Amino acid sequence: MRTEKTRAHQVLRKHGYGLVGAHSAVKLCHWLRKSLRNKGHCYKQEFYGIQSHRCLQMSPSVAHCNFKCQFCWRPVDLNEDFSMGIVDDPKSIVTESLRAQRRLVSGFGGVPDLVESGMFQEALEPRHAAISLAGEPTLYPGIGDLIEEYDRVGMTTFLVTNGSRPDVLSNLGKEPTQLYVSLSAPDEELHRTINNPVIPGTWQQLQETLELFDS
Repeated sequence: MRTEKTRAHQVLRKHGYGLVGAHSAVKLCHWLRKSLRNKGHCYKQEFYGIQSHRCLQMSPSVAHCNFKCQFCWRPVDLNEDFSMGIVDDPKSIVTESLRAQRRLVSGFGGVPDLVESGMFQEALEPRHAAISLAGEPTLYPGIGDLIEEYDRVGMTTFLVTNGSRPDVLSNLGKEPTQLYVSLSAPDEELHRTINNPVIPGTWQQLQETLELFDS
């Protein structure tokens, strides 16, 4: 698997991201940390039974996005060309993302007074992949195969997209367990202002994405 030391990767590493290959990453989410200390869990556990301490938050396109949303809490100024070029294969991304997650979680094993041993051991074996960390995941050309690979190792998947790639979503092959489309503007003018797309036609593409859903 290739690795790249771009400015974006250097900044992300300093902020606690576990970099995976050339363009993927994992990061322990707020709720995983709280869950391990028995201080709460996220809505996915409340409504869908997905245990927060066993959720892997990742992206196969951590520094690649075709929007520069005004509200994004990720460093959009670090976004690289949304055309990803040569990419890592899905199997290696899954293998290395699990390894990176275990490395990040391992620090909690050193505080037994705060973290229950059983929960810590479970956290080392994630059961759910939230493909939502940063960037636009459908820019990764192997996104359907990535979902299938997580499924193959026994994990459910949660895909979050800005809806700009209906062509990709309609040809995933293996669909995620859950699919979320971000809707942050009611009309095209506000879409351009709020989402700040870097390519034309994304409002129409979003409408095409919504048409893929059953009413």
